[in-house]
Amino acid sequence: MRIQPSAKFLGEQAVDTASHPVFARYQRADWALLLVQENAGIDGAAHKAWVLDQVARVLHGTRVIVTLAGWSNGHTEHRFKLGEPSNAYVRWRETLVADGALNYDEGLPP
Repeated sequence: MRIQPSAKFLGEQAVDTASHPVFARYQRADWALLLVQENAGIDGAAHKAWVLDQVARVLHGTRVIVTLAGWSNGHTEHRFKLGEPSNAYVRWRETLVADGALNYDEGLPP
């Protein structure tokens, strides 16, 4: 029996979300729900705190960056990350911390 080699990772390319057939229709709430969906199975409070922080960033206007990763066997997948925090997110977080109402935790990515 011959063992098949693993598929080679070919890299990622940027996706123009403004012209993408699905992502062009996404609003902030859609991106936030996608983050929840993509990370729903993670364990640990620090990871869940990270998801909540990512959702807060998106809902406050932080840009979602999408890339398409590809492998030599033809498999592809969309990957999502966030850009620099929006000014609205930064102000929101500063208000929470300044009020002393919350010891804000950005959490840890899974």
